[in-house]
Amino acid sequence: MQQPTLSPKLLRLLVIFPNVMSYILLFGVVVFIRTNLDELKATDSLTMWLIIAAILGPISIYTTFSIAKRIKAGVL
Repeated sequence: MQQPTLSPKLLRLLVIFPNVMSYILLFGVVVFIRTNLDELKATDSLTMWLIIAAILGPISIYTTFSIAKRIKAGVL
C-alpha cells in the first residue's frame, strides 16, 4: 500500500497559513488594545493584554524566519 504524498505547494500552504493567521491575531490584539485603552486601564487588565501582544509578536516573527529558512534550504 502506497502512502499518499502531499504536493510541495499544498505543504507550503499548510505551513504558511497558520503563520498568516498569527499575524492577523496579533494585529487584532493591537487594534483591540488601541480602541479600548481607557477601559483596559480602568479595569487593570491592560498589563495582561500587553503581555499577550509581547509574547505573540516574537513568536510570529521567529516562525516566519524559521519557515523562510526551511523554504530556502529546500525542505519545504
